[in-house]
Amino acid sequence: MDELLDTKSAAPRVGVSAGTLENWRTKGIGPKFIKTANGRSGKVLYDPADIEDWKSANRFQSTSQVVA
Repeated sequence: MDELLDTKSAAPRVGVSAGTLENWRTKGIGPKFIKTANGRSGKVLYDPADIEDWKSANRFQSTSQVVA
């Protein structure tokens, strides 16, 4: 298992800024994430395998394949 990444480290792997990744997380449209215990003060971490899975699931051949 790869080392888990914080938002700042995960964002370049996704190809967006850390702020965009945070916004996507609240909307449920980015890669899966892990929230550590501690309620609201817990850390948000990303597994590189989940990032790769998300990228694969969002890979398209043409714009007609993309469903909004």
